[in-house]
Amino acid sequence: MIRRTLAAATCLLLSGSPSSLAADSSKPPEALAPIPSFTEEAQQADVTHVYDGAWEFFVGGGTAIFDCNDDRRPDLFLAGGSNQARLFQNESITAGPLKFKEVDTGVSDRSLGRVLGAYPIDIDNDDHLDLVVLRLGENLLLKGLGDCRFEVMNRSLAFEGGREWTTAFSATWEEGSTYPTLAFGNYVDRSAPGSPWGTCHNNFLFRPDADSEALLYREPTRLSPGYCSLSILFTDWNRSGEASLRISNDRHYYRGGQEQLWAVPANRPPRPYRRSDGWQHLKIWGMGIASIDLNVDGFPEYALTSMGDTKLQTLDLESDDTLPVFEDIAFNLGVTAHRPYTGDDLKPSTGWHSEFQDVNNDGLWDLFIAKGNVEAMPDFAAYDPDNLLLGQWSRTFAEAGKDAGIALDRRGRGGGLADFNADGLLDLIVVNRSSPVSLFRNTGAGTAADPRPLGNWLAIDVRQPARFNGRAVGAKISVKTGNRTLVKDIQVGGGHASGQLGFVHFGLGVAERANVRIKWPDGDWSHGYRVFANSHVVIERGTEKAKLWYPPGASNP
Repeated sequence: MIRRTLAAATCLLLSGSPSSLAADSSKPPEALAPIPSFTEEAQQADVTHVYDGAWEFFVGGGTAIFDCNDDRRPDLFLAGGSNQARLFQNESITAGPLKFKEVDTGVSDRSLGRVLGAYPIDIDNDDHLDLVVLRLGENLLLKGLGDCRFEVMNRSLAFEGGREWTTAFSATWEEGSTYPTLAFGNYVDRSAPGSPWGTCHNNFLFRPDADSEALLYREPTRLSPGYCSLSILFTDWNRSGEASLRISNDRHYYRGGQEQLWAVPANRPPRPYRRSDGWQHLKIWGMGIASIDLNVDGFPEYALTSMGDTKLQTLDLESDDTLPVFEDIAFNLGVTAHRPYTGDDLKPSTGWHSEFQDVNNDGLWDLFIAKGNVEAMPDFAAYDPDNLLLGQWSRTFAEAGKDAGIALDRRGRGGGLADFNADGLLDLIVVNRSSPVSLFRNTGAGTAADPRPLGNWLAIDVRQPARFNGRAVGAKISVKTGNRTLVKDIQVGGGHASGQLGFVHFGLGVAERANVRIKWPDGDWSHGYRVFANSHVVIERGTEKAKLWYPPGASNP
């Protein structure tokens, strides 16, 4: 009976035009999704860290979630603002309490000061993940050496880290390029007359030097005008096979600005989409971008956090799918998240990091939003707990943050959801301003003393060995169970100053098997890989079968 109910709901979700994402607003959301239980374990896990500083650090506060010592378990790099950024190596026991150990990065303390955020990426194709570190001042490219050690490679790559106030990052591999194109989003120009009011830096696009046999990044392309970006993301919004750059901007500082979308054609200068291209003028306090294809039509939806209501945009296919015309479906789907959902403070919310994941393994995407007052803005909520919006079979979302146990009185900024103890349940880290980092263990249907699973799941790591772009950034993972399909892109960028690379998590609900296919960055599709649920699988391009990875202490049948 459960299987038939899930299948019928899936047909409803996937049938009709993309505009059918907007559910019948006359009916309240059916809160049928199981609510996971989260237990805060930062202090017990030895992750004691605070992001702090003066007004330049009101924004930022990100984390990079990635494997720095090649054991396939996610480690943590945490921005510090006026404090030092720090690296924590994962020592969690499989399916047990979370545990980390601070380790030395090998990089000077000076380089790890004034850090706002970080993103993992393999820039030089050596299969060790590197770090792009966003700073108030010179941005850094840190080369991964293995064993959680790094060295600065700005000079060796001819990369000019600049002196700007950098708050956003994204990367893509353009067609024909061996190395990634790097995009940096910059905030207020502090040196301009009258700063900080009404002045924004240009954004920068670094393309690898095509005339050099070595990896070099010379003069950047300026993306002008810049409107004080806080989140950027390379995204194939129109299924063209070519990523464009979406930029979310903070209207508090720009004059005459708006949200932006830039075309980035290979071997040609980038150009912004304008009103004549169909781009619609939108002004928000843009702080974070999250992307997912909710109805598996090939066109991604975008959650845009802001001060006040969150936007959820979908491409208006009734207009013309070659034009960037989007409609907002946040209200109909119940994800505006415009006020605190608990407590007595009814002032507007302030949203930062946003991320689509499946936290309860029911096969529906959920939306996490980190929340928190900028500092002490009286017109916005002071107690503004993070949102956990669970996807429902009614095609809407329902708030579960309080019942899940994440409604702390802290000012969230960056964050991420990842399975730190390899038990198939996504845990949560949130970097807070002027307060300790929050680290939640997902104990599913149980408690910290007695954790219990919630639905079946699959974790997939995708590789292109002996090729450039070994982590397959730009690939699409398709997971099919019965007549239901889920898709997720491998991306670097978005969120708020926070990114991750590693296993990609899918909830499978009651399904015990899945068929996985990969659309590689060059557009080729893999054959189907038949895998069992509740597995960590590694799919390498060109191989016949997926490999299984067993976490330390897990049984190996």
